[in-house]
Amino acid sequence: MLRKRYGLMFAAFFAAFVWLLAASAEGNATGKTLFEKRCGGCHALDRDKEGPRLGGVYGRTAGAVDSFQYSEALKKSKIIWSDATLEQWLTDTEKLVPNNDRTPTSAARSSPT
Repeated sequence: MLRKRYGLMFAAFFAAFVWLLAASAEGNATGKTLFEKRCGGCHALDRDKEGPRLGGVYGRTAGAVDSFQYSEALKKSKIIWSDATLEQWLTDTEKLVPNNDRTPTSAARSSPT
């Protein structure tokens, strides 16, 4: 009886573990698709395009990629990119950093709907 109970507990634990792995993989695929759809037109993770590369953006100071030409307003902003500052940026770039020179077209492509 005890052996059966432990067997059921192990099976339940294993099923939950497999479900969590599957959910994690699905979340990664969804994030990649979302990035490609909303950001990929202007940004890449590993190279500059119309916008600066976004690989390693968390914790980075705004305007800090040497190979990209930023507006003076963004370089002077001293923003450190985090969940909160990225949410503010994607919601209303002009409110967060006035005169940031980000074009409306690129802002529309990468902001959440």
